[in-house]
Amino acid sequence: MDPVQRVGRMEGGEDLRATLVENSLLTPSSIVDEVRELSFDVQSGVPELSAGQIVAIHAPGSREFGNAAHVRLYTIADVADGAQGGGAARIKLCVRRCSYIDEYSGERYPGVASNFLCNLSPGDAVEMRGPFPIPFEVPEERSADLVLIGSGTGIAPFRAFVRHVFEDVPDWKGRIWMFYGARTGLEMMYMNDLRDDFSQYYDLDTFRAFKALATRPGWHEGVDWGSTLEEHGAELWEMLGSPKTYVYIAGLEKMLSELDRVFARIAGSEAAWARRKAELQAGHRWMELVY
Repeated sequence: MDPVQRVGRMEGGEDLRATLVENSLLTPSSIVDEVRELSFDVQSGVPELSAGQIVAIHAPGSREFGNAAHVRLYTIADVADGAQGGGAARIKLCVRRCSYIDEYSGERYPGVASNFLCNLSPGDAVEMRGPFPIPFEVPEERSADLVLIGSGTGIAPFRAFVRHVFEDVPDWKGRIWMFYGARTGLEMMYMNDLRDDFSQYYDLDTFRAFKALATRPGWHEGVDWGSTLEEHGAELWEMLGSPKTYVYIAGLEKMLSELDRVFARIAGSEAAWARRKAELQAGHRWMELVY
């Protein structure tokens, strides 16, 4: 597998027809950029669908600008056990309602795909394409240590990944450290007061979860990766020096430069971090799924 994958560069897959079954909130209703979990029944006869795979959603585009469809990729956060009525597979997607600000006018506009999905009602049909391969593969070494770093809806592939490791991989002995970033605790999907899907693993000696939040969330600052990662810097640096450690990154592409700065401080210099990161990438032990 290519050690670096960027969402939007995948080809292949098959056309899928899906029907929305349930649309529920994952974050409190007071959050503007709410996050929803959408459950779909996908037509029978499709390739086997697995949590962690990716599907392309075809949202209605703007014909005014010559775009009949607006395509965005989403990770399958979960697949229900067994087939649903009529042989359909039931999958779940984690979707944040996004908006963007025009750099010239300063006006805020709703994101096309995310708002299309968040506004769906049960019974609505959606065109998809996929599935595309699981971006994060489980190492063959059962004693491998995994460092997972994600932000926002980047938690979706990790939710599927962690569940797969602990439920489907026999005799897993390696450590799994997950660092999850958000602006506030209320915006942490699957790890908030409404729902904590990782709580079932907290008692395991091999699993640890760390939250990275903005230092001043009211100012809409980015995630404070520095405080959280550097707090565990010595152990992290030791782990990253081991040939059995794998690093997985999921979330916005802009987080990569901040992570490089933090890891350079942990390493003691930019040069030391550059060498260590190059070793991880050369060994196919540094994987990114960013957008």
